[in-house]
Amino acid sequence: MKEKPKTLTPKLRFPEFQDEWRESPLGTVVKEFQQKSTTQDEHEVLTSARGGLMRQVDYFGEGRITERDNVGFNVIPADYLTYRSRTDDGRFYFNHNDLDITGIISIYYPVFHSTDGSNAFLATLLNRFSTAIGTHSVGTSQRVLPISKLLQVRLPIPAAAEQRKIAACLASLDEWIAAEGRKLEVLRAHKKALTRELFPREGESRPSLRFCEFGDAPEWKIRTLGSVCQRIMDGTHFSPKTKSGPRPYLTSKNIRDGWIDLSTVSYISEEEHREIYARCPVSKFDVLLTKDGANTGNCAINTLDFEFSLLSSVAVLRGDASLLDQNFLYQLVASESVQTKIMNSMSGQAITRITLEKLGSYAISLPAIGEQQRIAACLSSLDALAAAQSRKLGSLRAHKKGLMQQLFPSPG
Repeated sequence: MKEKPKTLTPKLRFPEFQDEWRESPLGTVVKEFQQKSTTQDEHEVLTSARGGLMRQVDYFGEGRITERDNVGFNVIPADYLTYRSRTDDGRFYFNHNDLDITGIISIYYPVFHSTDGSNAFLATLLNRFSTAIGTHSVGTSQRVLPISKLLQVRLPIPAAAEQRKIAACLASLDEWIAAEGRKLEVLRAHKKALTRELFPREGESRPSLRFCEFGDAPEWKIRTLGSVCQRIMDGTHFSPKTKSGPRPYLTSKNIRDGWIDLSTVSYISEEEHREIYARCPVSKFDVLLTKDGANTGNCAINTLDFEFSLLSSVAVLRGDASLLDQNFLYQLVASESVQTKIMNSMSGQAITRITLEKLGSYAISLPAIGEQQRIAACLSSLDALAAAQSRKLGSLRAHKKGLMQQLFPSPG
């Protein structure tokens, strides 16, 4: 007797669809795209003829998928699916190619398409079940999932009409998310451009743009950062011995652009915290600046109402209140001119860093306190708008993730 296909039903469905999803081999709903692959030389000719097409093609938001070795290349039509068979990264890609051109892709990416349903739906389904699909890979040092095995994998698949409906729903959410993402980028670009105008250029003592009430104010004074800061310090230079306790222990990974990320914070004992805190007593509204490693330059104002310890990868800047407003100090450190100074003064081999001495020696331009506060208030309002937009974007992405969990059966 033939084995009956298993039936699976997602938690959330559009009301017009009542039939159960059936577990079927992928090969029953897709067809492999067969084409003689090009050689490396032919690939170079194709790329050149299309004006550098390789740089134009983007697959499912994952960037360019290319192989530069002599393995041959397929030409992938628009709206087709690919899978990187040579590794077990478990990612499927849908070629959202709206232009009337084709993409060039390594033969390590088999190409196939739906015979009746939606490629966009299948890409989402395959990625959702990618871990289970990866168990069918073969090989030891180099895991491979041949297209022949992939097409035998059994997956829960609805009728073609329901596939297209789900794909359209998720596509509309993607468009919304993309639009909100563009808004966020516009806000960030606007702030960056405005900051350039509100701060003097290198070697100048007046900004290009000033608030009208400061139009006749004196020129900005050139000072060193160390001369206008009450404290420039950093955290402990030794890793704590304790791995748990009541006190948060922050490192460079916790300092983001404009905010403190406590999602991955570590904790240490009260005793070790007291020892570290005595050397580096962080106060509320201090500016925290990452000075080591890949995140160097990230800075944020300390808005936390509790004590915490720091590793030496984070510097603490506290301005002299009579000379420097803390919000202005944050905007100054985050500005393009100071960030350029930071990048240019990094040194080290395995780990690049800036020293506290170099940080204190940076030449900066300062207006009077009143103008500092006006500039900081303006730029901080843009930061607040960008933060609100970022939260909205995060909520939309979380909503899409939750919706997908409802619209598809659980891989478990």
